Amino acid sequence: MIDMHTHFLFGVDDGPRTIEETLDLVKKAEGEGITDMISTSHACNPHYHVPGSEVISQITLLKDVMKEAGLNVQLYPGQEIRLTEDIIERLDNNELLTLANSRYLLLELPSQTIPAYTVSVIQSMLEREIIPIIAHPERNRAIAEKPERLERLVRHGATAQITAGSLSGHFGKNIQKLSLQLIEANLVHTYGSDVHNLKTRPFHFEKGLDFLERKKLYDIADLLLANNERILSNEPLFLLEPELVKPRKLFGFIG
Repeated sequence: MIDMHTHFLFGVDDGPRTIEETLDLVKKAEGEGITDMISTSHACNPHYHVPGSEVISQITLLKDVMKEAGLNVQLYPGQEIRLTEDIIERLDNNELLTLANSRYLLLELPSQTIPAYTVSVIQSMLEREIIPIIAHPERNRAIAEKPERLERLVRHGATAQITAGSLSGHFGKNIQKLSLQLIEANLVHTYGSDVHNLKTRPFHFEKGLDFLERKKLYDIADLLLANNERILSNEPLFLLEPELVKPRKLFGFIG
C-alpha cells in the first residue's frame, strides 16, 4: 500500500526531530503494510518551508540508512504546498515539487478559509497539466461549515485527500462524520496518513481503512488505494461523479 501524505523527514518541519525517529516511523509503516511513502514536508507554509533540494537530499540519505537497517519501504519526494497567491509563479520557476515527480500536487488550504483566488489557481494548474490534490479538506473550517464548498472545487477540476486519522476518529467525532459525508458524496479521491510522529500524529492507516470496512465502503477503500498507486505511475485517477452536499454546521475542526 502507498501512503501519499507523510512527514517523515527529520528536523525540517513539525515531523520527526531526529533520524532515529524517522527510522521508527518507517518501521511502523512496514508494520501497517505500507510499501511506499511519498514525503510531503510543508512548503510555502507560514511556519515551515522545506525546499525541494532539501527533500531530495534527505531522501537520498535515508535510502542508504534504511538499506543498512534492512527496511524495504520505498521513498519518494514531494511537498505539502500551502496555497498562496504566487504559487503558479513558483511552479513555473520549478521551485515546488509534485508528488513522486508526477502530475499530481498536494495542495494545502489555509485551515480557516478558502481564499477567493483558489479556483483561479486550480484552473492555472490544470492548464499546466498539474492536478491539485487538496490535503485533508475535512479539517478546513470553511468546508466543515459548508461542505458544498469542496464540491465546487472538485467540479472545477481539483481532487481531494482524506486523512486516515480523520476516519479513525483520532481528530474527533465531528471530523469523522464530515469525512464520511465527503466520501459518500464522491468528493474524496486519495488516502494518506499525514503522519508526523508516533505519539500525537500517528499513521492510523489500518484503522482508517477498518472504519470504511465497518461502514461497508469496501469499493471506496479499494478506489482510494488504487488512486494512490496511480499517483506513483502518473496515471489518471479513478473519479466518481461528485454529488450535492447539503450544508451542515460542524465544529471541532483541526488545522
